[in-house]
Amino acid sequence: MGVDRQTVAELLASVPQQRPFRFIDDILELDEHHVVGMYRFRRDEAFYSGHFPGNPVTPGVILIETMAQTGVVAFGLYLMKRSGETAAGWLTLFTTADEVEFSGIVRPGERVIVRGEKVYFRRGALKCRVRMERENGDTVCVGILAGMRVPAGDAISKGPETAIGRG
Repeated sequence: MGVDRQTVAELLASVPQQRPFRFIDDILELDEHHVVGMYRFRRDEAFYSGHFPGNPVTPGVILIETMAQTGVVAFGLYLMKRSGETAAGWLTLFTTADEVEFSGIVRPGERVIVRGEKVYFRRGALKCRVRMERENGDTVCVGILAGMRVPAGDAISKGPETAIGRG
């Protein structure tokens, strides 16, 4: 299922992460149950210069961040908008990564597809099953990721742990 390009443009404009720490280029599918996004890892990403010089691979934490930006942040913004809520004044903080397994590597220049399936969305919290694939469909990694909406001022002034009630 495709998605309205204006909705995609508005959604991508709302994602707070920006270059050089933005790992979502486009949304290919989107509805109340799932999201499909893509990102091409540029050959000049700063982390490649020191991550196995001469044989660079994308660090696992960056792969998880990529999955979270599509499967939790962008998808969460869309679900908030559908429910009539506004994203203004809020940030989505990554809260958990469970059952993450890596079955492949991603090299500079590769394009990945991120598929997120909603487990639940309630009271500003979103939990999704997320899978990253290569363009040929081979799985790179999977996991269950979650995030929570918090007031932007609280996340910045008090820190994320206090903003989500852990402090």
